Amino acid sequence: MKTTLFDLEDLIPPNPSWFLEILHSLEIEYKPAWPDLFGKAIHTWIKEHKPFPIKTLSIFSGGGGLDIAFHEAGFDLIEMVEIEPKYVATLEANTNSSSLLEHSRVLCLDIRNYHPDPKLKVDFIIGGPPCQTFSAAARRASGVAGTTDPRGVLFEDYVRLLKTLLPKGFLFENVYGITGAQNGQAWKDIQTAFKEAGYNIYYRLLDTADYGVPQHRERLFIIGIREGLEKFLFPYPTHGPDSIGQHPYYTAKEAVDGADNSGIDIGINGRFGQLLYEIPPGLNYSFFTKEMGHPKPIFSWRSKFSDFLYKADPNTPVRTIKAQGGQYTGPFSWENRKFSIPEFKRLQTFPDEYKIVGKRQISIEQIGNSVPPQMGRMLALSILNQLFEVELPFPMHYLPEHKELNFRKRKRLLTEIYAEKARIALQEKDADLGEASIAGDSNIKQTYCRSLSNEFDWSEKESTGIKIYLSTEFSDTFWKISAGVSPIFEAPVVYTINILPVSEWVLGSRTIELQSRDLNYLTFTALWKAFEEKVTTLFGIADLVQLSGYYHYIPKFRAELKLSGEMKNESQWRILHSLVQRRGKCLELSTLQLSSLWKIEPNQVLPHLQFLRNLGYEVRNCNTNPQIPIDKYLIPYIFPTFTSKSVQFRKRLEA
Repeated sequence: MKTTLFDLEDLIPPNPSWFLEILHSLEIEYKPAWPDLFGKAIHTWIKEHKPFPIKTLSIFSGGGGLDIAFHEAGFDLIEMVEIEPKYVATLEANTNSSSLLEHSRVLCLDIRNYHPDPKLKVDFIIGGPPCQTFSAAARRASGVAGTTDPRGVLFEDYVRLLKTLLPKGFLFENVYGITGAQNGQAWKDIQTAFKEAGYNIYYRLLDTADYGVPQHRERLFIIGIREGLEKFLFPYPTHGPDSIGQHPYYTAKEAVDGADNSGIDIGINGRFGQLLYEIPPGLNYSFFTKEMGHPKPIFSWRSKFSDFLYKADPNTPVRTIKAQGGQYTGPFSWENRKFSIPEFKRLQTFPDEYKIVGKRQISIEQIGNSVPPQMGRMLALSILNQLFEVELPFPMHYLPEHKELNFRKRKRLLTEIYAEKARIALQEKDADLGEASIAGDSNIKQTYCRSLSNEFDWSEKESTGIKIYLSTEFSDTFWKISAGVSPIFEAPVVYTINILPVSEWVLGSRTIELQSRDLNYLTFTALWKAFEEKVTTLFGIADLVQLSGYYHYIPKFRAELKLSGEMKNESQWRILHSLVQRRGKCLELSTLQLSSLWKIEPNQVLPHLQFLRNLGYEVRNCNTNPQIPIDKYLIPYIFPTFTSKSVQFRKRLEA
């Protein structure tokens, strides 16, 4: 039995593939869905050879990824605690006799209200609190809230249960962003809390693709040991360049082979759906950026999440499957379609027979929020072998304490790989991608009408919103757009928005002048919409965000709002003037700071922020984005961005 000492042969890997050695020991054939066979074989062996029960408590159980893994590895799940009823329905569907979570008790309960009897016998605890407050999405939204967010302190209840039940050990999983939240202070607090509860902790950042998951998914794993073991070592990778014998990654194509994809049509709907056909496998929306060499860019660099229009490469693991997403959230299949739920299960290594309850998006949410079972199996076997001294039917090889894995270094090289894929794809493209232009030096003049709907959609069709009458004048050096709610095009101009390039942009040397013929506030929104329409029509740019660039970067254009003297005295126009002049700089400002900036009373700040939202401006706070501190507000762009499909449009500033 292995206790505190490790044989030298376990730390220095031999040349043959350890993974194939494991399959051979379990008499498993390498084929699609081999992780299912792996789990069944381990479970069968454990039932015959495990010398004693290991009472295990699962908290933050979610869709059951860790629970599947530990149950198959011989850990007896006495209770699973989960707050979301939709996840509980899945857990309960798999607890019947002969099911993957058989005989487990499921509690639909907020962990803060879970108070087990101190006499409850628990040997081990598994679970990872919600990670959104530490995630990459949180960083994009506006920094990482960490333990300033209520979800970021749920580890305190984890610690409370450790102190109450005193298990021999625990496994805690979370995103790697937890280590950098609040300049590292949140991570220090978490480590201190676990140590004060009486546990030595061992942690590593691991990529699930290194352990037989056909998906790159970086997560932090913490193992806590109370007594009986001098140190804990993490398992050596079974797949990839860092693995023993450098066994190839389990690819996406191998994983989904044979999975049911009936009912999934080719293509995706929506405005950007047709772009998927042009994107090379492995790339995303960034294929249509200047930085990737596209001669007719549609998007701005890093202006979208990395899974936006992301098409999986069949010959590699996919990128991280996201729990939440919109119409264009990948991964999409290299066959230019959505993946089916059975295919998503394979990509996450959920067993084919595991029942996931709920419609498509609910199912994807449960899959994307889970620890891939194959990753969990390898960790569970390591714990079983080291902490509980169970000899396994194959040797376990462990990473020396200071052995560095190189998956993050390899990740930094991907940009060059993606750029080369884009270059090859563009060379092979037959379509004319020449630069758009307005022919001739003479001015092009036009008058027309548009409708601005109550949900900020801009259309040629009449809507329930407001009708806008426009006149435009274009040349190779300037654009002029005039708008009003009246068809009297000769009416005098009451205010002007001048738009000038800050750096190189698709419009070249052109300057833009937006003019309003009336004081209706929605005409202000309409002018930006009309400008966006022309940019999209003539140059293919997706929207003004893509023209300006993602708000974390220096904007590609600036604007000036010229008001008459009387208008400057009105608070709403004064705020619009201040916002437009802000040149797109991203700032988080408090109520008092906005009050001072806008020269209004503090109790008028929220109504004026709502006024901006009513004009189509995206305004964020702790209720729209929990990562933003309480009483802080963020307006990312100097122009309105809302449409009926905007995620932020459905959110509210007030709880």
